[in-house]
This record gives sequence, structure tokens and C-alpha cells, in this order.
Amino acid sequence: MANPVREFFGGVGVLARGFVLLLRKPRLFLLGALPALLTSLVFLGLLVLLVVNLVDLAAWATPFSDGWDPFWQGLLRGAVSVGILAGTVLLMVVTFTTVTLTLGSPIYDKITELVEEELGNAPEEPDESLMASMWRAVRQSLVIVAVSLLVSVLVLVVGFVPLVGPVVGPVLAALLGGWLLAIELLASAFDRRRLTTIRDRREHMARRRMRVLGFAVPTYLLLAIPFVAVVVFPAATAAGAILTRDLVPSGPAGLASGQDGRGGQVGPGGQTGPGGQALGGPAGSTHRGAPGTEGTRPPRAYPGDRGPQHPPRGPHPG
Repeated sequence: MANPVREFFGGVGVLARGFVLLLRKPRLFLLGALPALLTSLVFLGLLVLLVVNLVDLAAWATPFSDGWDPFWQGLLRGAVSVGILAGTVLLMVVTFTTVTLTLGSPIYDKITELVEEELGNAPEEPDESLMASMWRAVRQSLVIVAVSLLVSVLVLVVGFVPLVGPVVGPVLAALLGGWLLAIELLASAFDRRRLTTIRDRREHMARRRMRVLGFAVPTYLLLAIPFVAVVVFPAATAAGAILTRDLVPSGPAGLASGQDGRGGQVGPGGQTGPGGQALGGPAGSTHRGAPGTEGTRPPRAYPGDRGPQHPPRGPHPG
């Protein structure tokens, strides 16, 4: 079993490698920062508006505490304020990623392609049509945003807990928000490996959870700072492609070694059988024979046969 601490800091190192790779391509780095800059300006305005009205929002959410002792009232409303702020930041980070990826989709696809070529053994371009790819991306983004709303409610509820809420709420936001963020940032590199569903990403991420969190939590915290996000986002996109290579070791075709892109085992002829079973035989063969019987057809059995029948060797002497 891998050392969890080493795995976590390995994920932090992946983010650093993303920065190093893109700093070698300053024009592409600056181009990748533009969509993040536009989104940051809008979100910053919304965040300032929230902070200015945070005390009033907390009072509106807790009218039952109006007659409480000032100490307990302040403690409760402080916890609620932290919960509202943490939940909103979580929602903004996830939505920020969705909006920015949508605005800069061609740019970030180019960054992913650059990283794949830079590291070698790049997977082939997916053969999915542009419209089908966009529609799938929109559906998946809506699912992630919906989940992030549920997480925001959870963080808000935790914020109501006196004493522990102000600490546990932000920690939950960073862990859960970072995980959701990673699911989005890894999408392009996973799509190139024909692993196109959210479930595909979650399953591979779960196998090296600490490494993913080592990449995702610092990225989440940096993206929560509006104008720092402008610099971080293109590097995080590059780092997502690097991390995908750790999660899905790929062969020349860009698929996991010995797999067909759906988890099935690929036989010598490149065929897969039901349930992912490998088919034996050379390319084009339809026989699932054992080793040494490729390309041969088993003897045909007829009703009533009791075993192999030996044909007569010739006419009997008269």
C-alpha cells in the first residue's frame, strides 16, 4: 500500500509540474488565463456583495435567536455566517470551473493536447462529434453543479454547530469541493482515453484518493482567491492531464494496457467477449479457442454421438 502522506504530496507536486510545463509556453499560458480572468471579475463582484450583506443574511436565517443572550446569539450567527460563506465559495469554485471551461474549451483542450505530446505516448484524438461532446459536457457539468449545491447545504448545516462548525465547515468544503473540482479538471484527458463518464473518473480517482486530494485541495484553495485563479487555472488544466497519466497508465493507443476503454480485457486479436472476457485467436478470428487452437474449428457433434467416430479405412475384403 502506498504511503498516504507521500501520495498527498505527490499530488501537490503534480500541480507544481503543471505550472512548470506551462511557463515554458508563455503565450499559451496567457491565453489560458483570459477565460479565468473574465469569470473572476464577475464572481468577485458577487462575492463582495455577499460579504457586505453577510451579517444581515445570518440574522435573517436565525430569527429565533433574537431574544438570546448576546454571547450565544453572536456565536450562532458567526457559525451561520461562516457556513454561508464557505458554502457559497464552494459553489463558486465549482461553478467557476464549469463557466471557465465552457468559455475557454478550445484553449484548454489545446493545453491538454500540449501536455500529452510533451510527455510522449499521447492517446489518439477521440472520434466523437463536436456536438455530441458538447452536449455530454453540459450534462455532466449540470450534474456536478447539482451535487455541489447539495454539498453547499451540508456545509451550511455543519456551520450551525457551535464551536466545531467554523472549523469543520471549511475543511469539508475544501475536501468535497476539491474532489468535485478534480472531476471537472480531469475530463478532457479522460475523454482522450475514451473514459467519458463521471463514473469512469470517480472509479480511477478512488484508487489513488490521496494523490487526487493532494492535487485537488490546493487547487481548490487557490481558485477560491479570485485573481490568483487567473494564474492557477491554466496550470491546473495542465496538471489534470499529468494526473490522469498517473491514474490511467496508457499504451500507444491511449487506452489502459490490456483494456478496451470499457474495462474489458482485450484478446490477442483485439476482440472482447461478453463481460470483458478476452477472445482468443488472431485478428479476425471468431473462435474463442484455447492456446494452440487458434483458427481451427471444433469437431461438430451430432445427436446420439457417443464419442469420436473413426471412418472406415477402405472396403472390406470380399
